[in-house]
Amino acid sequence: MASMRCWPDSPDRPSPMGARARGGGGGGGGGGGTNHRGRWLALALSLMTGACASLPPERAAPRIEMPVLAGWFEGRVAWYITTDVSDATVAREKGANHAPRLADSLPPAQTSARPLPGARNPVDKVYAFTNFKQGSVFASAPRPVGHHSTDRSYSPLWEMITVTWRSGVAPRTLTSEEQVLDAQETQQVTLGYTRVVVNCPIVQMGDTDRLSGVVLK
Repeated sequence: MASMRCWPDSPDRPSPMGARARGGGGGGGGGGGTNHRGRWLALALSLMTGACASLPPERAAPRIEMPVLAGWFEGRVAWYITTDVSDATVAREKGANHAPRLADSLPPAQTSARPLPGARNPVDKVYAFTNFKQGSVFASAPRPVGHHSTDRSYSPLWEMITVTWRSGVAPRTLTSEEQVLDAQETQQVTLGYTRVVVNCPIVQMGDTDRLSGVVLK
């Protein structure tokens, strides 16, 4: 398991403390009042100049470090994070937020993440293996990663589909949805539709295609 660091483009900078001038109190003579106001104004300007000259140095940009996991999309490594899960048990296993409302993103009449004809659905499929250790397989990914992505099928919300190798079949690493479905068609694996929805944004594809500010270490 790798970890990721990310930080904003620029930190907030504390505002300097200014000084406020006060007018002179009563007393006789217009000239005396003017002199008092002049002295107060000069003092205020001096304080403001001193405050500006002694601003604290800019704080270092805050950073967040969190674990990332390696999955697969069309034969390429997909690095992703898991932040929220609709099921409490799965959320505990993954160290994520329990977010039951994610399950509402699947229409009740559906048994899978593929939308019904004419229906719009924000959830795609991610294939998780139950009896063979390998990375999950994603059905879509941002292409390229970042705001230039033109892949309209990508969503960070996924219905978790379990993949189980049948007895007597030698497991092997599958790296695309096509390979998973081929293995199902040839009776090598069985698929289970869990209706568990996970929020797993893909933050990097391969070695260089990544979100701005992401550093794998």
